[in-house]
Amino acid sequence: MDTLTSPTPDTPLTPDNDSATPVSLPAGPICSACASPAIVHWQRRPTDQELDALRQLEEDRRATALLLADPQLPAPVFPPLPTAADTCVAVYACGTHAITMDAAALVHQSSCTAPNDADLPGCDCTPEAHPTGPAADTAPGPVLPDHWLPAGP
Repeated sequence: MDTLTSPTPDTPLTPDNDSATPVSLPAGPICSACASPAIVHWQRRPTDQELDALRQLEEDRRATALLLADPQLPAPVFPPLPTAADTCVAVYACGTHAITMDAAALVHQSSCTAPNDADLPGCDCTPEAHPTGPAADTAPGPVLPDHWLPAGP
C-alpha cells in the first residue's frame, strides 16, 4: 500500500457528474459576478456581516495570544478592534464585469453592487474621494534605483 497516495481525488468533481472528470479551477481570484478568472479589482468598505466576522477573527486571535502569553511577562496590549472606516474588502472582476479604472482607484461604499451588469462600467454608489491636503500632495515618494524608473537606463 502506498501511504503517500491520497484517498480522495486531487481535483474536485462536477456536481452533476460523480466520475473522475476534474473541474477546471482558476489559479487566482475569481470574478464576483460570473466566477471567471479575475483580471481587475477594487476596494469597498465591508458590510456589517463582513466586519463582524473580521472582528470575531481578531478577538479569537487575541484570545489565543493571551492564552499562549508568558505569565511571567506583562500581558499583551492590543490596538483597538478594526472598524469599517479603516478596513477594506477586495472586489474582483473579469474584463466583462470591470468598472472604469478611475472608479476602481477609489474606495467604494459597503452597499456598492458593482460589478452589477445594470450599472457597468460604473457602479451605484458614491465612492470616497481621494485624500487631499498638504500631507497627501507633498509627501516624497520612495527613492528607487534609476533602472526601476520608467525613464531609467
